[in-house]
Amino acid sequence: MIIIDKDSQNVQRSENYIAIGSFDGLHLGHLSLIYKVVEVAKKNKGKSMVFTFKNHPKTLISKDNVPKLLMDNDQKAEVLKKHGVDMVCFKEFDLEFMKMTPKEFVKFLVVEYNAKGLVVGFNYKFGYKNLGNIELLRELQKEYGYELYIMKPCTYNNAVISSTRIRKSLEDGEVLDACKMLDSPYTLSGEVVHGRKIGRTIGFPTANLKYNKNFILPKVGVYYTNIKVNNSIYKGITSVGNNPTVEGKSLTVETYILDFNKDIYGETIEVSFIKKIRDEKKFNGVEELKLQLGKDKSFAINESYMSTLRI
Repeated sequence: MIIIDKDSQNVQRSENYIAIGSFDGLHLGHLSLIYKVVEVAKKNKGKSMVFTFKNHPKTLISKDNVPKLLMDNDQKAEVLKKHGVDMVCFKEFDLEFMKMTPKEFVKFLVVEYNAKGLVVGFNYKFGYKNLGNIELLRELQKEYGYELYIMKPCTYNNAVISSTRIRKSLEDGEVLDACKMLDSPYTLSGEVVHGRKIGRTIGFPTANLKYNKNFILPKVGVYYTNIKVNNSIYKGITSVGNNPTVEGKSLTVETYILDFNKDIYGETIEVSFIKKIRDEKKFNGVEELKLQLGKDKSFAINESYMSTLRI
């Protein structure tokens, strides 16, 4: 798969079918666009392409209101490659691009990327102040000659799947719902760093995750997770919280990895949230905490879900 940044010369050599959107999380709704663009590109002997932004458009308006990420661009590229996309463009959303009118944006896709077909979601808005819509895309078909594919909404529990809804599920601790809407578990990755090392004194050594603060954190609590370490998957118990029993002060993400005893300080691991076990609780002492952790471990042992490795 080709990743396009600023140069579009190679893109113009092929007839391209382009799926457009933010694709944050690449949830089931997004994937319907991906499946379609790959299908129509193959059918027409063209190339499939995903056009998205390197940065969230709200970064130009108010950095304080930028939504927390579900997935970064590297993760998006991995998933898109897995699904057979030929090219992906991560376009910088800057002031010049923000001021582009809806018609100018469509012309940009046709001229710069030789777009022969566009695949969009049912509620797609684009261009300056989001003034462009599906009706305008239909009107401009005659002028620019592209095929247009509009995908219907995907639903879960009788409501439309969206990145906003998935973020809300994670904020509420409903990681299983998020998993079903994403078609894979929500995952945090980061370096394992040194912590207070209290867990090892009670038989539950934990890996402390230094994660990207731009990513959303699930609600404070204890979760059944799957941990990817050096291309192997392990079951885990992950605490998102302040560790009140041992007077923790800062918010941490700590994981006890089952059947694992290697030194992984400085290594990057992935923590995939599968199911919430319980809320965070302040226990009366370390022994009571140890007893509860034993119950949490039994919960994890009895869980059958195991993530598949990313390709």
